[in-house]
This record gives sequence, structure tokens and C-alpha cells, in this order.
Amino acid sequence: MRAQAGFTLIEMLLVVVLIGILAAIALPSYQEHVRQARRTEVTAVLLETAQLLERHYARHGSYLGASALAGQSPLSGAAVYLIVPSLAEQSFTLTATAVPGGIMAGDACAAYTLNQVNQRTPDDPRCWRR
Repeated sequence: MRAQAGFTLIEMLLVVVLIGILAAIALPSYQEHVRQARRTEVTAVLLETAQLLERHYARHGSYLGASALAGQSPLSGAAVYLIVPSLAEQSFTLTATAVPGGIMAGDACAAYTLNQVNQRTPDDPRCWRR
């Protein structure tokens, strides 16, 4: 008599359960890694835009009239954050807000602001790494 070849239903269910447990552990970790990368990216875009504004101010004596400012983060592709500059003669405020329904929508760092004296909000170390 030949030995039976193949897997039993119990063996298959154990494999499915193990894969489910591994996925339940790995997916949140991966999502947090993606959030950290997005936070770093929007921070870099805000700081680069602030640097462009400061160069414009040094040349023209005003923040008004600055062009080529970033409107989103990442700079190309689907927006994760929308960046809105508020410019005045002697001041500026850059506000980055997470796109509603996106990966960053419920995050503690869903809204960033940066002004001309380098005041940053929110004052959370996860958001602004120094």
C-alpha cells in the first residue's frame, strides 16, 4: 500500500494561521515606517521652501513675490501633504496639511507649520527630528 501524499486540512489551516499572525505583526510596523519616511520628506520640503524664501528675502527685502514654492509633498506623484504658504512683507508661514483619507490623516504629525523665525509646530520630536 502506498503512503498518502499531500497536506491535510489541519496542516493547511496551521500555515494560514501562522501567515495571519506574521501579517498582523508586520503590517503595523511597515505602516509606521512609511509614516516616518513621509514625516521626514515633508520636513525636508518645508525646510527647503523656507530656504528659498530666505534667499528671496535677502535679494529683494521682502518675502512677497517668491515663486517656485512647493505645493505638495512629495514634490512629484500623489500628494501626501499639501503645502500652503502665507507670505507677508516681513514674515511667512508654511503650513503642510495631510491629505484627507491618506496614510497621514490620523497621525500626530498631520499638520506642520514653519515660520520665518524657525518656529515649528507641532512640538513633537516624532515630527521634527533635530
